[in-house]
Amino acid sequence: MPSRRRLFAIAPVVMAAAALSGCSREGELVMAQGVGISAIRTVCPAVGIPDFTGDITVFRDAGDQTLGNLDMTASITNLRAQCNESGEKIYSEATFDVQARRMDTRGARRVELPYYSVILRGGSAVQAKRIGTVTVDFADGHQRAQGTGRAGAFIDRAEATLPEEIRQQITRKRKAGDADAALDPLADPQVKAALARATFELLVGFQLTEDQLAYNATR
Repeated sequence: MPSRRRLFAIAPVVMAAAALSGCSREGELVMAQGVGISAIRTVCPAVGIPDFTGDITVFRDAGDQTLGNLDMTASITNLRAQCNESGEKIYSEATFDVQARRMDTRGARRVELPYYSVILRGGSAVQAKRIGTVTVDFADGHQRAQGTGRAGAFIDRAEATLPEEIRQQITRKRKAGDADAALDPLADPQVKAALARATFELLVGFQLTEDQLAYNATR
């Protein structure tokens, strides 16, 4: 499910949480036994935009971040995800729109906006990173324009699948009076570590300069 994250940018590294889907399908792990756990885990990665990388602000002259020096702003929006999990290689694809607004509307103008896509494992380990560009064409006299972008990645099914012993530990039925009936299996360090290793995310955002990143983080 596409989402926005309250996280720092992938100019350094992003962190994220496990993906949870709203309806079960064959092969998914249903965690709903005994201790109030109710969630579905899928091998498909979550797709999101880390905070501070979903917007870009361009100024005419470097070092002057005043309104009078503003050239253009753009935002990533309408993030959509598709996932093909039928084979041993899971393919996840994200598509998104970029809505841009310029201050000077004189003349037609084409702008190339760089964006990144990364596959993140376990909340912190970057498995792959790619850079692309979104083209935005402003018509003469128009202040706004829109472009589209796309990012995709393959993930090994085996790496995104929990070991069978961990699955059994999570879903094992517990009866009232059992010594571990009141214990949350997801709090077990081994279970948490296994969940982290099997959790992947596909994250996209603008490839910002240090100044642009700092501007987004402080405005």
